[in-house]
Amino acid sequence: MSIKRALVSVSDKTGIVDFCRELSQLGVEIISTGGTKNLLAKEGVPVIGISDVTGFPEILDGRVKTLHPAVHSGLLAVRDSEEHQAQMKELGLDYIDLVVVNLYPFQETIAKPDVTYEDAIENIDIGGPTMLRSAAKNHAFVSVVVDAADYGTVLDEVRAGGDTTLETRKRLAAKVFRHTAAYDALISDYLSKVNGDPLPERYTITYEKIQDLRYGENPHQKAAFYRKPLAAADTLTGAEQLHGKELSYNNINDANAALQIVKEFEEPAVVAVKHMNPCGVGVGASVLEAYQKAYEADPVSIFGGIVAANRIIDADTAMLLKEIFLEIILAPGFTEEALEILTKKKNIRLLKLGGLELGASRSSQFVVTSIDGGMVVQENDVHSLKEADLTVVTDRKPTEEESKQLLFGWKVVKHVKSNAIVLAKDDMTVGVGAGQMNRVGAAKIAIEQAGDKVKGSVLASDAFFPMGDTVEAAAKAGVTAIIQPGGSVKDEESIKVANEYGIAMVFTGVRHFKH
Repeated sequence: MSIKRALVSVSDKTGIVDFCRELSQLGVEIISTGGTKNLLAKEGVPVIGISDVTGFPEILDGRVKTLHPAVHSGLLAVRDSEEHQAQMKELGLDYIDLVVVNLYPFQETIAKPDVTYEDAIENIDIGGPTMLRSAAKNHAFVSVVVDAADYGTVLDEVRAGGDTTLETRKRLAAKVFRHTAAYDALISDYLSKVNGDPLPERYTITYEKIQDLRYGENPHQKAAFYRKPLAAADTLTGAEQLHGKELSYNNINDANAALQIVKEFEEPAVVAVKHMNPCGVGVGASVLEAYQKAYEADPVSIFGGIVAANRIIDADTAMLLKEIFLEIILAPGFTEEALEILTKKKNIRLLKLGGLELGASRSSQFVVTSIDGGMVVQENDVHSLKEADLTVVTDRKPTEEESKQLLFGWKVVKHVKSNAIVLAKDDMTVGVGAGQMNRVGAAKIAIEQAGDKVKGSVLASDAFFPMGDTVEAAAKAGVTAIIQPGGSVKDEESIKVANEYGIAMVFTGVRHFKH
């Protein structure tokens, strides 16, 4: 076997001229279509038009050109089948040994902010995927290339032996089916959204690998980092790493958790995260003030953690950040002075994010969680509250300052693992109780962490109180106001305890479970 004829039709023409020129010099006949054919001819590469093979013109504005028996029989014929050989000879058909195709730029088209539905549909490739699938199916005899990164391998093997190895053809075929599956997934996702059906009867998703990771959550687990096509610029997958070691699996999860929290705030905010839970959150008039509050919230737990800011890191803030060991700092940017200060620390990872979508303006996305044998899909929790949304259920109403702190605590508790309790005071967290099996246990952890700062603080709970014990524990510690969803059959018990201690309590009507 040897490669004698190649069919080439590419939208991305990177490297195609040099590739085809060398194939031609190796004695391979090049068949091509449309713009690819014109480019090769212009560059002096011998090329045959597809119409010369099919005996049929390209029609319907190029929609039909390769969908022809002369093409697909040449791709699908089983070369060691006497019956196939006889049919090919009888019909005057010839084999095609190599297919080089990449597809209409559907992803790039729908990424345009002003794309029309008609333009998106016109950029759905039909002939390309069909040729790829035919060639990949028959990889026992046919080589198929969908990625310019594989041109060199193919040329090396053709030079060495006239054909690619079966091992290479198998690898290339698998790559083709991954490519066409991803292409179809993007199309189905686009059409589902256009038709208002984001959770259809079949949920097909595709991701692009960013990098392999050294290991997963633990050293014995394999892992890789993937990006969703068309992901927003303010996501971790769009971040630019400016300095530091390669990200780890745990780094990525923690950094994502920090980013989701810091985007809750429109004012300058800084979040410190450890094991996907916030250990300190602060807001202020500047990023420096916000960081000082986030640090003071828990100066022990922030050590070795992740810090995210929703404002550019300046030199004054950088001077404080460099004083402790941090794994990652994420921000929309760093001043030159800040970079000079922070890059003196060899291992710290500095990530620059795209323009952040902050506060209530954030758009909802869908979150996929794997389970054994399947997955569950839900909208991301971007629900936000205003003071007018709160229902006062106690005799005493919260003061203006208490209301401000209650809303601050509510933004944070949404991102704490359930059962979750957050204590807030002076625009910062002072205590966080996360991931407990009962709510009063989470409250006790938060109170203990807060120490003397608990006096005059407010408490946020991600879900309702099943009884009055959490309210009583908070009241005895010095908490003055509480925000919680309400909705328990024992709400009246909690309200009664709050009234007995003079605590103001408000209901949101919304819970924020986070498992």
